[in-house]
Amino acid sequence: MTFLDLARRNALRKPLRAMLLMVCIAMAFLIYGLTTSFLDGAQGASAASEDILGVTSAGGRTQALPMASLAALSAIPDVAGVAYVTRLRGFVEVEKNVVAVSAADMPRLMDVNGKGLGLTPALLQAMEVARDRVLVGRALADAQGWAVGQRVAITAFNVTGQDGGRDWRFEIAGIFEGETASTDTYFMIARYDYVNAMRARGRDTVDAFVVRPSAQVSPAVLAARIDAQFANSASPTRTQSEKQFLEAFLRQYADVGLLVNLVVGAAFITLLMIVVNTMIFAIRERTFEIGVLKTLGFSRSHIVTLILVETSFIFLLGGGIGLLLAWLAAQVAGPELGLVFSSMVLIKGVAIMAGLSLATGALPAIAALRIPVINAFRTR
Repeated sequence: MTFLDLARRNALRKPLRAMLLMVCIAMAFLIYGLTTSFLDGAQGASAASEDILGVTSAGGRTQALPMASLAALSAIPDVAGVAYVTRLRGFVEVEKNVVAVSAADMPRLMDVNGKGLGLTPALLQAMEVARDRVLVGRALADAQGWAVGQRVAITAFNVTGQDGGRDWRFEIAGIFEGETASTDTYFMIARYDYVNAMRARGRDTVDAFVVRPSAQVSPAVLAARIDAQFANSASPTRTQSEKQFLEAFLRQYADVGLLVNLVVGAAFITLLMIVVNTMIFAIRERTFEIGVLKTLGFSRSHIVTLILVETSFIFLLGGGIGLLLAWLAAQVAGPELGLVFSSMVLIKGVAIMAGLSLATGALPAIAALRIPVINAFRTR
């Protein structure tokens, strides 16, 4: 029997206890995987750019900016490109099935952030056929079961058309994939000229300008320059990077990052206490065996390593199952729930497994070292 075989057999000597312990570990890492994946997906941590700037009204996101600001914004030094977006939020068939539509000038959007969104000249050409054509993100298309050429109806929450109705009808011209798997594609892109002409209120206004800085300037410096330019105008601005914008949007409701850390921390602290208590109890059951190992010549380092390998085996197996379940959940329900199981989530999870296995194995290992051989034999 090898050293690893001995550690594995010791870890599984009480199958029911080992299974329950692994279930606890799996649940803790499932919570970690889901909450961290949600945080990455909601904040776009793995895809949101810190180089693309969003310019919104200083009065809040509900206040629009005039289209007249475009010329002044384009004239600011080191502004390499400017696009503009008007957002239309609505639902398909039932109010719970929420869909977001971003109306933009397609050539400008292609110039500023076409690569990040995965836009191609063929997709832009398909949009030119008719003004009511839209591009649908891959995640949204898969979730809704939509295909190219299909006509869809969006019932807007607060944007009415000239006829007084809230129904907006579009034809799907194409599907954009996003630059990476973590890029948010759960929305539609419509033509600004169509939405602007058809809406009853807010004509010639935009919800945000999207700015691409030149390579010679820091995005933070350019953001401050833009806000200074419009500070004394009728429409003062607030300029942030895409990542800052998403984080600030979530903080309107709660500090999601803090909540996630508290939930994960509570789960792991509880797990730590459960595993430590179980391992100490297991070592007490094996007092005689530890005395025999010492008599046979096992050094202190061998005994410590044996116990640490046992806890690592339990953590890696249970934690691996938990992370696998979180990955499967992200693959199945990721687009709808905003879950992005990135490689960083996996790396952090493995690091937490290693840290917890060492932390939980340290105390039982010390307890095992302090058992005198004579006292160990007296237990029989």
